[in-house]
Amino acid sequence: MSRSPFPRYASLVGTGRDEMLAADGSVRPHYRPLVDALGAMPAPEREARFRSASQYLSEAGVHHRIYRPGDADEEEREWPLSQPPLVVDPAEWAGLASGLVQRAEFLERLLGDIYGERKLVREGVLPGPILGSNPEFLRPLADQGRAGEPLIRFIAVDLGRGPDGRWWVLGDRTQAPSGAGFALENRVATSKAFPDLARQMNVERMAAFFHRFREMLNGLAGGDMSGIGLLTPGPHNETYFEHAYLARYLGLLLLEGGDLVVHRDRADVRTVDGFQPIRVLWRRLDAEFCDPLELFGGSRIGTPGLLRAIRSGALAVINAPGSGILESRALMAFQKPLARALIGEELALPTIATWWCGQESERRFVAANRERLQLASAFPPAAGTQPGPTADALYRPDMPASEGIGLVAEEIAALSTAPVFIDGELEPRPVTWRVFLSRDEAGWHVMPGGFARIADSRDARAVSMQAGGRSADVWIPSGEAPRPITLLPRDSRFLRRVPGALPARAADNLFWLGRYAERCEVATRLVRLHAGRQGELLPTGEIDARVEALLAGLGVAPAAMAKGLLALARRAADTASRIRDRFSPDGWRTLDELVALIQDAQADEGHDTVALANQILTRLSGFTGLVRENMYQFAGWRFMQCGRRIERGRMSAHVASVLLAGDAPEGALEGLLEFTDSRVTYRRRYSVELSRETVVDLTVLDPLNPRSVAFQVNSLADRLAELPGMHAAESPDLLSRRIARLKVRLQTADASEIDTAFLDRAEGDLGLISDLLTERYLLSSPGARPDRAAPE
Repeated sequence: MSRSPFPRYASLVGTGRDEMLAADGSVRPHYRPLVDALGAMPAPEREARFRSASQYLSEAGVHHRIYRPGDADEEEREWPLSQPPLVVDPAEWAGLASGLVQRAEFLERLLGDIYGERKLVREGVLPGPILGSNPEFLRPLADQGRAGEPLIRFIAVDLGRGPDGRWWVLGDRTQAPSGAGFALENRVATSKAFPDLARQMNVERMAAFFHRFREMLNGLAGGDMSGIGLLTPGPHNETYFEHAYLARYLGLLLLEGGDLVVHRDRADVRTVDGFQPIRVLWRRLDAEFCDPLELFGGSRIGTPGLLRAIRSGALAVINAPGSGILESRALMAFQKPLARALIGEELALPTIATWWCGQESERRFVAANRERLQLASAFPPAAGTQPGPTADALYRPDMPASEGIGLVAEEIAALSTAPVFIDGELEPRPVTWRVFLSRDEAGWHVMPGGFARIADSRDARAVSMQAGGRSADVWIPSGEAPRPITLLPRDSRFLRRVPGALPARAADNLFWLGRYAERCEVATRLVRLHAGRQGELLPTGEIDARVEALLAGLGVAPAAMAKGLLALARRAADTASRIRDRFSPDGWRTLDELVALIQDAQADEGHDTVALANQILTRLSGFTGLVRENMYQFAGWRFMQCGRRIERGRMSAHVASVLLAGDAPEGALEGLLEFTDSRVTYRRRYSVELSRETVVDLTVLDPLNPRSVAFQVNSLADRLAELPGMHAAESPDLLSRRIARLKVRLQTADASEIDTAFLDRAEGDLGLISDLLTERYLLSSPGARPDRAAPE
C-alpha cells in the first residue's frame, strides 16, 4: 500500500471522501506522481515554487472584486490560487466528460422547448408557474427557440463529489458563465510552479478547447473576426479582469453596452472610424440589463433596441438572452421526467435531490423533513431588486402554493475534500469543480480541466469565491504527451492587416489615460519644486505662494501632498484598468506599483517628499517608455499621445503664466526651468545669465525641447493628422484649423512677445482642441459632453 509522505494529512481527513487518499489511507494512483514530487521537495523549494505562481498572478494583475451584502463599496483582491492542483483520474474523466456532454444536450433541448413549442408545459411535465413566475423567462423573446438554432453555446456545470464517490451536479451556469479565463490563468501560474511535473504527468491542455470555441464564433460571424465582441457590464463587475483577458486572448472586441447602437435591425459598434457592424456577441452581461427598452428599464449598461437586432437574426448572442432560466433551482426538482421527455434516457450525472414547494405533496415532505434540508430561492433574482428576506425567513410549514412557488428545499450536500497547503502544511478542504463546455457544428466539447474552488474551512457546506474561498487548477493526466496547440495561425502565407476598428469608448479612455498620467507628472514636478525650496531653507516668498496655488488647482494640498498625488495616480490607474484588453500588462503594473508606492509613503509620516517625487517621476518615465516602445502605434496609441500632448502643453502654458505673471518674483525663472526639467539644456544653449526672454524661449517656443509648449503643439499636430478622417487634400475642419493656427502662432512668436495673455490663450486653445477632438471622435451621442474632471 502506497502511503502519503504527509502523515499529518491522513489524520485530518474525516469520514467522507477524499480526492487524494483512499479509504485505507493509501494515495490514489493518479495522485501518486504529484504527491511523490511534493514530498521529495525540501520545504523552501516548495514554497519558492508556490511563490513563483503567486508572483505571476500578481504581476499579471489577476484579480476579482468582492461585494458584501448591504455594502456599496467594493474590494479588489488578488486572485487566490491554492496549491497543489486537483488531479482527476483520467479513466474517470472519460465517463464524466460523456455525462457532461449528455447534460449539455439536455439543457439545450430544454431551453429550446421553453422558448419554442413549450410542449413540456402543455403535457404537464413542467409546471407552468416555473415559467410564468420566473423573472428569467423573457417574454419579448418567448419564441426565439422556434428557429431551431442552439440558444446556448457556452456553459459551465458545477460539480461536487458525494460520499458514494460519484460526481453530482450542484448547479448549471448558463446566463453568463464566469471562470474560464481564471482557469486559463490558473493553468499558466501552476505550470510556472511545476513545469517539469506537468510534462511528466502529460496534463491535458486547454488551448484546443478555446481554439474550437473561437472557430465557432468566427463561423457565426461569416469569417470576419472584426465583427465579434465580448459584451461586458464594465470595470466594476467582479470578473471584469476575466472579460478583458478573454477578449485579448481570443482576439475579440471588448464592448460595453454604450459602445453599441442599433440602427433599424442592425447592431453597430460606435468607433472612431464611424459605425461598424457587429455580428456576434459573447454576452457576459446578465440578460435583463441588455436592453432597457424591452427588459429592465432601469439598466444603464445595456443597449436600447438590442433585442430587436437579435430577433431580426442580424445579431447572434452567446448565450441567448433568457438562457439564465436554466439556472433556476426549481428545474432541479424535475430533472428525471424532463430528461425522459427530451432525450429519452436517464441523466448519467445525478443532481442534488430537490423539492419545489409549489406542489402540495412536496410542501408536506419539506415540512416533515425540515431539519435535514436547506431552503433556497426557486428562481434567480429579478433585475434591479434589492436583496430581500432569506429563503429560511420566507418559509412557513403551512404556507399556501402561491408562496411556495418561489422556494425549493435541497438535500444538504456532503462535499469531498482535496489537499491544499495551509501555512506550509497539507490539509483537507471541501472542494467543488466548475467544468466548461462549448458547442460548435460538431456538437458539445468539454474543457479538459476547469477550475476547482476550495473552501476556507474544513466543515463548509458550500464554496464561494465571494466568501473567501480559494481556487485551484485542475489536472487531467494523459497516457501520452498532449499535442502543442496555439491560437496563433501557423499558415506560412500571411497578410499584414490593419488592426480592427477602435471603439470610441476605448479611444476615450486611452485619451484620458494620457492626460491623467501627464497630470500626475505635472503635480509631482510642482511638489518637488515646492519641497525642494523648503528643504533648502529658502525664505518663503511669492514664488512659494504661486506654486501652492498651482498645486491647489490640481487637488494637492501642501499639508497632504502624498494624499493629493495618490488621488491623481489612482485616476490614471483606474482609467488604465478600463482598457486592459488594449493595454500592456507591464504598463498597467507600473501604474499599480506607482499607487502602492504613494500609499506606502502616505502611511509613513516621516517620508522624504523630494525623494518620493523622484521615485514617482522615475516610474512615470518608465510608464512613458513602455507605452512608446511596447504599444502598437496605431489609432489607440495616437489618442493616448494626443491626451499627453494636450495635458502637458496646457499645464506648461498655465504654469508659465502663473509663475511669470506681472513682476515675476524671485526664483520664478529658476522654478520654471526646474518644472520643465530644462536646467542642463539651458546652460548648454544660452551663454547668458537667466533672463525672462531666454527662459521663455526655451520653455515655451523651442521646438526641440520635449517639454516646451511648442514641442507639444507640433507633436499634437502630427498625431491629429494621423487620426481617422483627417485628409490633407480636403478643406480643414475647425479642429484642424485651430491646431494649425496655434502651431503658426508659436512658430512666429518672439520671446519678448510672450506675456500672460499669450500663454493663457495658448492654454485655452489646447482646451478647445481637446473639446473638438472629443466631439468628433469620443462622444457617445451628439451634443454630449465628457464627464471628465479638468483642473480648476
